[in-house]
Amino acid sequence: MLHLSPGGLAQRLVVSPAMLAAEGEAIERALHRRLRGEPLAYTVGTAPFRDLVLEVDARVLIPRPETEVVVGEALRVTAASLGGTAVDVGTGSGAIALSLATEGHFDRVIATDVSSDALEVAAGNSTRVLGKASAPVEFRLGADLAPLKGIRARVIVSNPPYIAYEEAEALPRSVRNWEPPLALFAADHGMARYRALLQGGRDVLEPGGWMVLELDASRGPATATIAEQQGYEAIEIRQDYSGRDRVLLARAPGR
Repeated sequence: MLHLSPGGLAQRLVVSPAMLAAEGEAIERALHRRLRGEPLAYTVGTAPFRDLVLEVDARVLIPRPETEVVVGEALRVTAASLGGTAVDVGTGSGAIALSLATEGHFDRVIATDVSSDALEVAAGNSTRVLGKASAPVEFRLGADLAPLKGIRARVIVSNPPYIAYEEAEALPRSVRNWEPPLALFAADHGMARYRALLQGGRDVLEPGGWMVLELDASRGPATATIAEQQGYEAIEIRQDYSGRDRVLLARAPGR
C-alpha cells in the first residue's frame, strides 16, 4: 500500500500544472466534439478491429464488428492453401487488408481505394502493424477493380458502399452527418458497386478464386443473383453475429 502524507500528496498533484491544464483542455475539446454528435471513434482517434487497433478519422469509415465476420470468411475459404495475392477493394482505414496481412497466409495484399485521403490513413495504420504482418501490403489509388490490371488474385474482399441515396435519411445522424459519403452510398439502389465487382472480378480472380463481399441484408438475394448470372460457383450467403445476412461468398469457375 502506498502511504503519503498530505504534504507529499499535494506535491505530487501540483508537479506539472501545465500538463494538467493541457489535459483539461483536451478533455474539454473532446466533450465538445461528442456533444456535437461526433462518433466516439473519431473523437478518441482509434477503433478496434479483430486483433488490431486502428487510427481513424473522418476520412474513413469506422470499422465495425460485422466486417470482422467478412474477414473471417475470407480467411476460412483460403485456409487450405498458401501464397498468392489477396485484394481489399475500398480499403478505407485498412482494416480488411491489414487483417488479411496479419492473419492470412498470402504472398502479398493489395489494398485499393478511390480516396487518396483514405489511402493515407490506411498506409499510416500499415506502418503501425508492420511487425505483425506476414505479408507486405501495397496501396493503390482507383475505383473498383481499375487499379488491378494484370493482377491475378486468390481472393477479392470488399466492404463496398451499399446504401441507396434515398435511404440516407434513415441512417443514424452519427453516420449520416460524420462518416464519408463516398464509403456509404452507391447508385442503382445501392447495387452499383456489387455489380461492378462481380462483373469485373472474373478477370482478376484466379480459377477457383473467391469473391467475398460484405452485404446489406436486404440486398443479399439480388447480389447472389448477379453472382450467378456472372458464372460464379459455390455461391453462399453467411450470417453475422446477429444472425443477419452479411457475407456473400462466390467462387470463380475453373477449380
